[in-house]
Amino acid sequence: HQSTGFTPYQLAFGHQPSHPFQPSTSSFKFTKPHDYWTQIVQYKNLILKQAKHNIIHKQQVSKRRFDTNRSHPQFTLGDLVWMKILVDRGKPDARYSGLVRIVQVLSPVSFIVEDQNFQTFQVHSNNIKRVYAHE
Repeated sequence: HQSTGFTPYQLAFGHQPSHPFQPSTSSFKFTKPHDYWTQIVQYKNLILKQAKHNIIHKQQVSKRRFDTNRSHPQFTLGDLVWMKILVDRGKPDARYSGLVRIVQVLSPVSFIVEDQNFQTFQVHSNNIKRVYAHE
């Protein structure tokens, strides 16, 4: 309801559901039986178009809210980073493993990193953190 602005019944059948305790007060007369179907199809297409527009708008609002607090880290070839431990980590254990170096940039958010044992891993930017030199 919230994302589309319409009830599922409206989207499926092209009109508001009728309630058993509130009989419809309006009646329609059509010159041809096919006119009713044409009107329903037009109304349903209009509702679906508006629902799609509402969904896209809600997605944009949600993205804008998410991006306000999102940092956009940029990594380059040769950067030293910490790699997040994703499996077999207990609660008191460290969250990130030792230093790894970026050896290949696959995309702005995907990298190949290499550890001290020359083992390589493909990682996403969400799972690495930059190492800052302690002076």
